[in-house]
Amino acid sequence: MRAWRQGREIPVGPPKQRAVLGLLASRVNDVVGFEEIIDAVWGSSVPPTAANGVHTYIARLRRLLEPGRTRREAGEVLVSTGGGYALFMESDDLDVARFDRLVREARVLRGRSEFRAAEETLGNALRLWRGEAYQGLPGTFAEVERARLNESRLTATEGRAQLLLDLGQPAEAAAVLSDAVATEPLRERLRGLLMRALYRSGRQADALCLYRQTRKILRDELGIEPHEELRHLQHQILSGSADAPAPARASAPVVWADVPRPAQLPPRTRAFTGRRAELAQLRKLMGHAGSGPTVIAVVEGTAGVGKTALVVDLAHEMLPRFPDGQIFLDMRGSHPDRPPLTAGEALGLLLGGLGVDRDRIPADLAGRIALYRSMLHGRRILIVLDDGADADQLRPLIPAGPAGVLITSRRRQSGLAARDGAYRIALRPLDPADSVLLLCRLAGHDRFTGQQHDAVRLTDLCGHLPLALRIAAESLVAEPGLPVGELTRRYGLPGQRLNRLSLAGDASTDLRAGLAASYRALPDDTARMFRLLAHHPGSTIDVAVAAALAGVPDSYALRQLDELVAHHLLDELEGRRYRFFGLLRLYASELSVDPDPGRTASGACRTN
Repeated sequence: MRAWRQGREIPVGPPKQRAVLGLLASRVNDVVGFEEIIDAVWGSSVPPTAANGVHTYIARLRRLLEPGRTRREAGEVLVSTGGGYALFMESDDLDVARFDRLVREARVLRGRSEFRAAEETLGNALRLWRGEAYQGLPGTFAEVERARLNESRLTATEGRAQLLLDLGQPAEAAAVLSDAVATEPLRERLRGLLMRALYRSGRQADALCLYRQTRKILRDELGIEPHEELRHLQHQILSGSADAPAPARASAPVVWADVPRPAQLPPRTRAFTGRRAELAQLRKLMGHAGSGPTVIAVVEGTAGVGKTALVVDLAHEMLPRFPDGQIFLDMRGSHPDRPPLTAGEALGLLLGGLGVDRDRIPADLAGRIALYRSMLHGRRILIVLDDGADADQLRPLIPAGPAGVLITSRRRQSGLAARDGAYRIALRPLDPADSVLLLCRLAGHDRFTGQQHDAVRLTDLCGHLPLALRIAAESLVAEPGLPVGELTRRYGLPGQRLNRLSLAGDASTDLRAGLAASYRALPDDTARMFRLLAHHPGSTIDVAVAAALAGVPDSYALRQLDELVAHHLLDELEGRRYRFFGLLRLYASELSVDPDPGRTASGACRTN
């Protein structure tokens, strides 16, 4: 991370100060929130001095960037505004912005068959690199950006090498590729291009030696064989048929390397807190991805429990393990207003995101599955399927090979576990200590000074659900003078809590609507059992109590209880005992008065 002013390099300070500058530079001319800076630089290990640290780093950077400005004068480069800071400068004064622009220009030139101009443009882009991006900088932001930019650099290197091969300059292509292969020894695309460049330079023995080295390192490091394309190239070199004429190469159809690498993950949730055990388990599972069969992990839980936040946080952490890209798709399995995606609809969206033109996407489901799996064959790619409905919807979206698949769902995905080998992780509300910590991180630790008891009571009223806690924290931020005890009192008023646990204008933050979507997916008898269980005054329920409440045999009541557990509307304990968690008892109590006019006789959601 380096900076120049009027042609002279200026020191930008210690690592965390450089990390702050790097974050602001990545969002040039845009406001970066104060809490966002803390999360980016310190991640989950935020010390009490973090806020003071940010103020100190900003003050130092202002002195470095605008040395002639007095304290009374408003800054023009580094400006405080809108609850955060913004770095104002021409985007072309940032080498990464220039790099991205040149890469886009090269793509356009290649599309117009101007191969020489495209190669020169990519060469100019790659010459902007002076080392590893964000080298030595701490924090999650620097880690993610380092991986993203390195991937962009490698993709540009591969693109330039392919253009040099198309232009009949294999020796130049080999020179471009050699250093990249040395730094990224597991990247098969680079090694395949270098093999071709060596062969076309008259170095057949070197090309075959490189293949043997590649096979050995992949087997030793990852336990896998080279991809089929690389094996096929070796056979072509052995038979002397690898050197196709230049016109045929220039007009070849689009292949994976020409398709934009998918990078579809949504941003990490601010102030993500807790889930240490679940993250450790998922890290261990995903650690096996990329070196064998597809790894599938399903994170299940009720509405508002933080499934998506957990999976997205892990997905960002795992970026370096999946160099071929990341796919994210909302499957709408429990959307309050829209039906779930069908497998065919989902595949159409996925293929479009992989660069397939709409008129080339097959109309039938089998054709879409075949094309999708062919495109992902052998690719180390991460697929996140959010809010999955059932196995029939999800199974066609799972590719073979070294991919990783993360799924979130409000329903128990036993079918995927039994048939497809998926690992299931049930997510429950946060523990009390993490609930309080999340509130403090979102609303500010100072806000709870001397109000620890009220903070604990507020987390209890929120059912320790991350979504409810975030809504409560936003209420505190929106009313700076509101005591925590007063918000707690409001949440404790009869019939008010679920009304207050929503934010106007954002359906995704309406906790009652989320719970209603799960409830409306229940069969009629199961929905009736859910309502009746709210009448039981005890903290736990057994099969006999449920049967008595519903006036049905024990065996029938057991089936309804299992169905509620499968929808994560009831928690099963040892010894066939059950309990509500979070705010589910409160919601069930509401329904016992008004069974929800949105339900039809069949248990489906009524549409107008």
